[in-house]
Amino acid sequence: MRPKAAARAAVLTATALLAAACAGPPDGPAESVSTRKPTALERAALTADDVPGYEISGAPSPGETRNAPRADRADCAPLAEVMGTAPDDRARATVSRGLGSRRSPGLAVSASLSAYSAADARRLMDGLRTALARCGAGFGTVLDGRGAVYRDVRAVTYEVAGDASVSWTASVFAQGAPAPVHILVVRQGATIVRFMAIDLSGRAPAAASVPHDIADRQLAKLIRTVGD
Repeated sequence: MRPKAAARAAVLTATALLAAACAGPPDGPAESVSTRKPTALERAALTADDVPGYEISGAPSPGETRNAPRADRADCAPLAEVMGTAPDDRARATVSRGLGSRRSPGLAVSASLSAYSAADARRLMDGLRTALARCGAGFGTVLDGRGAVYRDVRAVTYEVAGDASVSWTASVFAQGAPAPVHILVVRQGATIVRFMAIDLSGRAPAAASVPHDIADRQLAKLIRTVGD
């Protein structure tokens, strides 16, 4: 597959594969025309001009019904839920983008911004840390009747801006072969920023990491647009 075609294919699978490795593609292009005034989150979300080298697409719009994977272990529910269309049901609004790399065909990334109250944003981060400490052996998820299994769940260090962050890797098994996934969740004030990367290329050794050019530029744009 040519790089541009591979990048486009990655865009179409980014959010869905990272949520449960089995749902449908994003709803439409990030640059879709609307007469509605953009929200602060929409203005802060990445565009193609922000991240050269990536195909970019929009995903579920603010206010859309939340679609969350269900975990087969209660302790692991925060890790599963954060991979849905919104981090949890306390999110007031969420804006997402799917990105496919032209330089690394098969790498699919999603970046999303969710508005919270300050207290709820902190609670979400605390819940993720607790779940990560308890779920290293892995867990299963179900979304729309389809399942995925996450194994080798491990906390990893990732240097990034923001007030607080949690980062982990796993292998996701869905529809056959495993794929490596990396998830990074950052709190900036009362905004929760989620980055999820999955490598669909089959390259060895299998690994996935959220590209720093995506994470750094998204957080810088959020701070410029929304502030602290």
